[in-house]
Order: sequence, then C-alpha cells, then structure tokens
Amino acid sequence: MGETFSGFRRTDGRIGVRNHVAIIPTSVSVSSIASKVADEAGEWARATPHQMGTSQPDRTREQTRRTLAGIGRNPNVGGALVVELGTEDIDAEGLADDIARVDTPVSTLTVREVGGTRAALDEGVSLATALYDEAKEARREEADVSELVFGVECGGSDATSGIAANPAVGHACDRLVEAGGTASFSETPEFIGAEHTLAERCTDEETRRRLLDRVDQRESQAELMGVDLRGAQPTPGNKEGGLTTIEEKSLGAIVKGGTTPVEGMVDYAERLPTGAGLVLMDTPGYDVESVVGKVAGGAQVVAFTTGRGSTTGNPIAPVIKVTGNPKTWEKMSSNIDVNASTVVDGRPISEAGDRVYETLVAVANGRRTAAEQRRLEEFAINEIQPNELASAEVDV
Repeated sequence: MGETFSGFRRTDGRIGVRNHVAIIPTSVSVSSIASKVADEAGEWARATPHQMGTSQPDRTREQTRRTLAGIGRNPNVGGALVVELGTEDIDAEGLADDIARVDTPVSTLTVREVGGTRAALDEGVSLATALYDEAKEARREEADVSELVFGVECGGSDATSGIAANPAVGHACDRLVEAGGTASFSETPEFIGAEHTLAERCTDEETRRRLLDRVDQRESQAELMGVDLRGAQPTPGNKEGGLTTIEEKSLGAIVKGGTTPVEGMVDYAERLPTGAGLVLMDTPGYDVESVVGKVAGGAQVVAFTTGRGSTTGNPIAPVIKVTGNPKTWEKMSSNIDVNASTVVDGRPISEAGDRVYETLVAVANGRRTAAEQRRLEEFAINEIQPNELASAEVDV
C-alpha cells in the first residue's frame, strides 16, 4: 500500500471521505421540503434541491434520474432518503432501488401519503435520523490514495488560471494518477480550440473519436440555440481577467487535468471508474452542473480553480478552492484553500502542485474545506434543451 488516507469503507468495498445522509428530492416540487428535512435533521444531513423531474421528455428524465441515482451512490453517502410528492415521472421507489444496488441504505418518503408538509417534515427527520444511526456505525479505516476519484473544475478564469492554478492542480492530478488513482475534468465546450491536443493524448481510437464527437455535438447544440461558442468565448469576465482568445482559454483549461494519457471519456453523471487514470466527462461549461455531474459519477473530492474568485461548493463532495491570482488570494482567502499565486512570483509549479495534492489527501482524511466550513452547497442538474431533443429526432 502506498500513500493512505482514512475513509469510510462501505459494505460493497467503496470508500467515502465523508459520511453524509443525502436527502434527495425526485423533483422541484419537493426540493424545499428536502432542504427543510436536512435543516431540521442535523449537520450530517445534506439536501440536493434541484429544478427538474416533475415531467420531462424521456432523454431529459433519464439524465435527471441517472444524476440523482449517482448522487445517492457516491461513496460519501452513508444513507439516502428519497423524497417525492407522489405525482412525478421519477418515482421514489424506483430511484431508491437504483441507489440500493451499491448497498447504500435507502428510505423513501411520499408527501401526499403522509399528510402534507408538516407531517412530511416530521416523518422525513425520523427516517433520516434512522439512516444516520446506521451510517454512523461506519468507522474510518486506512485506504490507499489509488481509491480516490478526484474531480477537477475551473470557473471565473483569468490570465493566471492557465499559468498557475490550473497547472498546479494538473500536477496534483499527475501525482494521483501515478499513485494509481483517478482524475477527471470536463466542461466539453472549453475543450474547443484545444480538442486536437487532447485527442492526441487519447490511448485508443474509440476515446479519441468520442472526444471529437462530443466537442462537435456541444458546438452544434449551442448553434441550435443561436450561440456561437467560438465567438462567445472568452466571456466578458474572462476578458476582464486578461484572456484574449478561446484557444488561450482552452489550452489553459485543459492543463488542470495534468499531462497523463486520456484513458477514457464518460457521459454526464456516468460512473467514473476507480484506478483508471485520467478520464474525461462530457459536461456543459456551467460550473455547478459540471461539478454535480462528476460527483454523481463518484468523485469523492473536487478541486475548483478560480482566478477571479468563486464561492462554489457541493453538498456531497468537499470542494478545494485554488487560485493563482494574488489579488484574489488577498481579497478572498477565507474562501480559498490553496494559494497557487506563488507561481506568478516565480516559484515552481510543482511546489504549488504539491500543496494541492497534500490538501487533497488532508481533505480525504477529514479536513474541512473553506466551502464546507461555510456550508456553500450549490446543486444543479444539466437539462437537455428542447432544441437538442428536436434535432436528435430529426437525425433519427
């Protein structure tokens, strides 16, 4: 066994770095009730409120369901309570069955059956507490870092992102992959301009073709909605931060995944394999949706680089914030976990990267991130847009 951390071993062998009870609404109709249940239950409960699931087209509903099931199956979840109104297309029992396939203890709550909001809150707190009584029996045990799945994200990028924070996180990814773990980055629209560089790193033709196809699809989907991604990037915020071209932004973005070969690419919220090296996920560029996709895929810890500053967190996985901008570090150090701006001052990238890696292991061991300390827990699911669905039907 190489470098280790202390995690929560699940009955099927998975390892979590947190021991939450997730309160998962099947639709927007009960998202506020799920949040209130978590608030009243205790600090160990985490709600995942969202805007989907009341009635959606088949492909969109399947993506919502896959995401919610993946959240319930994340190793950081020691128990899950699925909440429904009782009229949704995604039914609580079916979703609970999907979650229980990895032996996660699950209960369900139907608001219409228990007698309305107050009764649902009382019943929800009782069910969640029973799940926690079971989950808290789990004890931390030693695990190898090769069991970690490390999600990587960037947002609020500026000119320092591609030269400091992103390569520092990339260095940490390289160290984890070398140790046998999995690193994953996504945001397919931000591959544009650098997709051929990434494609050359793919270990097989299927992954290479899938990567290029996904980039084409994301660009085509944006065009259906009247958006020229190549023309719209960098964003006005990026330009204010000193980025001048989409190629500059994309080349700076992809370095956060490190330098190892691309071993595979999965769809949004699809399971990320452990011990698999560098694996891409096809997600939109919106930070919160992209982070949720990787957590639904099984990422236990996420790193989020930001040049201009960000407060984004997640209810299920700790989010390590990294900045390479000295001004952002100075102004927002209470929201930032790792200062990579030393690179701008001439210090080696590897030095900042080692700090990111050491923070990853420390967070896996239980250190709370700045976002966790402040309970910053954004959650949103990517929705397949009507124009995309119509285009797919025409193609068929």
